[in-house]
Amino acid sequence: MKRLSALAALFAAVCLQAQTITPEQLDQLKGSFDRDNAATIALQNILTGTNDLKTAAHNHAKEGATDHLFKYKTDVRGITDQQRSGRCWLFTSTNQIRPLVMRKYNLDAFQFSNNYCYFWDLLEKANLFLENVIATADRDFDDRAVVTYFRAPVADGGVWNLFYNVVEKYGIVPDTVMCETANSNNTSQMLGVINECLRAAGYNIREAAMVSAKGKKALAAREARVAELKLAALKDVYRILALCLGEPPTEFTWRYATRDGKIESISTTPLEFWKGIRPADFGPDNYVMIMNDPTREYYRIYEIENYRNTVEGLNWKYLNLPNDDIKAAALASIKAGEPMYASCDVGKQINREKGIMDMGMYDYAKLLGVNLSMDKKARILTRQSGSSHAMLLVACDTDDSDVPVKWQFENSWGPSAGYRGYLTFTDDWFIEYMFRLVINRKYLDSKAIEALASKPVMLPPWDYMF
Repeated sequence: MKRLSALAALFAAVCLQAQTITPEQLDQLKGSFDRDNAATIALQNILTGTNDLKTAAHNHAKEGATDHLFKYKTDVRGITDQQRSGRCWLFTSTNQIRPLVMRKYNLDAFQFSNNYCYFWDLLEKANLFLENVIATADRDFDDRAVVTYFRAPVADGGVWNLFYNVVEKYGIVPDTVMCETANSNNTSQMLGVINECLRAAGYNIREAAMVSAKGKKALAAREARVAELKLAALKDVYRILALCLGEPPTEFTWRYATRDGKIESISTTPLEFWKGIRPADFGPDNYVMIMNDPTREYYRIYEIENYRNTVEGLNWKYLNLPNDDIKAAALASIKAGEPMYASCDVGKQINREKGIMDMGMYDYAKLLGVNLSMDKKARILTRQSGSSHAMLLVACDTDDSDVPVKWQFENSWGPSAGYRGYLTFTDDWFIEYMFRLVINRKYLDSKAIEALASKPVMLPPWDYMF
């Protein structure tokens, strides 16, 4: 034990001494590059010429190896397009319940107004940010929580629980009632202005909250000033949103044509419209986020502190499960005709033109002659991999023993992206790059159901996974 401690101390001492690249080492580095080798010369010509790295790394043996035919597929119709925005979680959430509306009103096509939900999501995120600023006003600016909040006061990314928080509070409307705008389709400039506004307000709130105050009147005056600054900031955010996205309706009339050509209309409010189409079992009592996170213990519930949009809403919470359990539940849901909210590391091993994701689709290691091997746990901990995009999991193909061989997403990048708007991925890709699903708990096995009763482990908002 003492020897191990001494070795650890010696290792730490060595590591503390930063080492420059010496001339001798540089000679070794240069010598390791076999520049006179014919294969090396040919490869260098290819990569410094007209071929980009991904094109050169494409594994042509994968061509035609995966088709887009599926034994089990849920009833989904129509491809949406989030364009240049980070609202995949919102499009995926609305796409999941869209077929229910189409059946209820006998429609050939239908889309929700993601712009309507987006407006309220950003306003609520702004309010939560300001409340977090007030709650941490007594901490230094380099406090980790303060740094996290100010790094991105609001963003257009999110997960399923944010959709639930918004629609339960504000309802929802059809897309024709509140259409997309230039700034909902391309969000970066608007978000930049909102975040500048919120950072300035946050700074002023911290300054006001730290003013010395003795006595009830002084304390009341300080609290009133903080509340005044917060309300002024929210007014500014509301104005920006209303100018860029349009102002959400408080009531509306929706006219639509049924499949048999009848013209119908509904006059209602967004909240009443939502109540009329809301699935009976919709909500956290029945729908559970399950996740494959090999860096943490399985069959435990984890909750991310402050990962929500409304102050009173649900945080991001998930049950960590092995991949085999997740795949079994997902297949059961698809067989029952229920698509699922899902998210993954979409950028890895994806052939965007063919709409296929498969391990070894691009072999950079063999092309470059380097070692890129890491398992899923190592990729997560080193930030090499993480969930980057939400889509609807809609299909599964199985072998003769009913074991999954490939799966399919309904994407929100428009009908020309991938395979007619869909992405097909192999079961091997699922294991490595799928992260989470939102699924009805009735498809989980007894061990997972039992784990749902446990107390969540709280994770900080700066956790490496999120």
